[in-house]
Amino acid sequence: MAQLRDRRGLAFAGVVVALAAVGIYLSLRPASPGPGDAAAPPERSAAVVTPGPAAPPAGSPAPRISPGTFDIYRYLPLTREQIAAAADAAQRFAASYATYRYDEDPVSYAERLKAFTTVELGTVLSRDVTTPALVEQNRAGQIVSAGSARLKGIRDIADGSVVFVVTVVQRITAKDGPQERSADYAVTLTQVGAEWRVFDMQPAELGQEGDPGEGTIQ
Repeated sequence: MAQLRDRRGLAFAGVVVALAAVGIYLSLRPASPGPGDAAAPPERSAAVVTPGPAAPPAGSPAPRISPGTFDIYRYLPLTREQIAAAADAAQRFAASYATYRYDEDPVSYAERLKAFTTVELGTVLSRDVTTPALVEQNRAGQIVSAGSARLKGIRDIADGSVVFVVTVVQRITAKDGPQERSADYAVTLTQVGAEWRVFDMQPAELGQEGDPGEGTIQ
């Protein structure tokens, strides 16, 4: 009877040890999701979207400009007729200024020039060409100058004003013999009413400063 009790005691102890082992195993095993639990999705890093450059607005290409149909006078402050009239006045004034003779009355020469000029420039020229020293020099040398002028180009153009470059040629006869002179001049014209008047005349290399008190051909 005693041996049977000992065997039962050993069997009971074995069951206790087994149950303890199963409990330890279950406590260490990670819990598995139940039937209603959804697996959590993996975390995603937030993506930063950088907008690209905006597309340029669609447009039609600029029309081509044909040399045969391009009218430059549409883009100038003066008309073709105005520029032609100013150019004519510039040439005739320059030719007249370069034409003089020793036996001509200096006052008559001055009045001839004043027909092309503004009042201010006419006053200055009258003073210059009637200077006693210049008049005596021309008479002593018996100087006769035949002048001609040719338009060379346009230096500047604005509303009511235009500057031409004019080539002036003087063919001179004198006591010392004949000679020929040629030079370029910048001639400024301004519109006075319906007419074009010479406001200034300077050697072309000096530029055009708008001061009618400087420069002389003689």
